[in-house]
Amino acid sequence: MDTTPARSRTAAATSARRRAAQASLGRVRDAIRQARREKAQPSVAAVARRAGVSRSFIYDNPEAGAVPGERRVQLLAEQDDQREATWRERALNAEDALKAAHAEITAQRARIGALLGQVRDLEAE
Repeated sequence: MDTTPARSRTAAATSARRRAAQASLGRVRDAIRQARREKAQPSVAAVARRAGVSRSFIYDNPEAGAVPGERRVQLLAEQDDQREATWRERALNAEDALKAAHAEITAQRARIGALLGQVRDLEAE
């Protein structure tokens, strides 16, 4: 079985995808330049719309990361990560406190049981 035609088709498809991605990146750069010439504040959505690409294309390609709104998005993502870490820490602290409370309740129940046993023993005498 000859795999050379399959390899050449795969290579051609890969090459075509690369060319399409490079063309899309060029359109993104053109859209950014045009927005700056118009003195507009380009957002990721506006650049994506103008360039005819998806927003995820801009986010997924570091070469397209020159979008000014990108830094804002990164800052918001970092803030979300910090908030999530804070909540995660709070949840872990609450979990530890809950375990300690359960241990305390178990110890108190055992103590109450022992004392009730002593009371019954005294009443029986």
